[in-house]
Amino acid sequence: MHKSFIKSKIYAMIALFIMTVGFTFPMVSFHGTLNKIHDNKVKEISPFTKKIWNFYNQGRYKSTTTPEEAHNNLEKMIETSSEIGVASFPIWTCSLEAPNYPKKAFPEGIPVFFHFDGFSGEVHEMNTINHYVGMDPMWRGGRFEREIGAYALLGLSLFMIYFILYHKKILNYVMWISASLPLIFLGEYSYWLYWFGHNLHDWGAFKIKPFMPTVFGDGKIAQFTTHSYPNIGFYTLLAIGIFSLLAVLSRNKALKETKELVKDK
Repeated sequence: MHKSFIKSKIYAMIALFIMTVGFTFPMVSFHGTLNKIHDNKVKEISPFTKKIWNFYNQGRYKSTTTPEEAHNNLEKMIETSSEIGVASFPIWTCSLEAPNYPKKAFPEGIPVFFHFDGFSGEVHEMNTINHYVGMDPMWRGGRFEREIGAYALLGLSLFMIYFILYHKKILNYVMWISASLPLIFLGEYSYWLYWFGHNLHDWGAFKIKPFMPTVFGDGKIAQFTTHSYPNIGFYTLLAIGIFSLLAVLSRNKALKETKELVKDK
C-alpha cells in the first residue's frame, strides 16, 4: 500500500477520534434528555446518560443558583431544578457584564456557552436580559440545527469510517465537510447573531436600534459590555479540520502517484 494511503488513514482516524470524543458520543448519549426533563419524564433517563453527563461536566461552569452539592451530578441538578446544559464540548462563549451584576457575585459576568446541540451556563438569565432589549430567547435560533446535530455528526462519522476503509476518491468530499466544521459553525453563529440583532421586538423595556452583536472580541449593547470568544470545542473543531485536511491531501497524493505508476507500467 502506498505510504500516503497509510498517512491518510491515520489522519482520518485521529480526526474521527477527536470528533467522537468531543461531540458525537456526548451528543448521541444526551440526545433528547433535556426534553425528558422538561416533560417530567426523568425516570426515562438511563443511568448511562447520567454518567456521561456527569463525566463531561467536570470542571465546567455552573450557574450561581446551582447548589454546590449538585455540581456534576445530573440527578441532584434535576432535583434542585438547576440550570442544566448539554454534555458536548462548548464551542463558543458569550458573556455580559453590567453594573447590576457585580463582579463579586458574578466573577465571569453572565456567561452562556454555545454547543452544536444546545446551550449551557446562565441561559435563563441571558434570556431575561435579551427580553429587556426586545430580543427573542436563544432557543428560537438554530432549532433545526440542534435537532439534527447528533444525527449529522453520526452520519459524518460513518462516512469517515468509509474513507478510512476504502480508497474511493468521492469519499474525499466527506473529509472536506469535516475540515470545514469550524467555518460551518462560525457561519451559523454569525448568521443567528445577525438575525437576533435585526429582529428586535417592541416589548423591550430598553429601545435600541437593530445591530450586529459582536462575533469575536469585546463589544457594547446598551449598558452591557459583551465578550465573545472561542471555547475548547472550537479548538477541537480546528484540530478535526487540520487532520481532515491532511487526510484529503495525503489521499489525493496517493491516488495521483498510484495512477501515474500504473501509466508508467
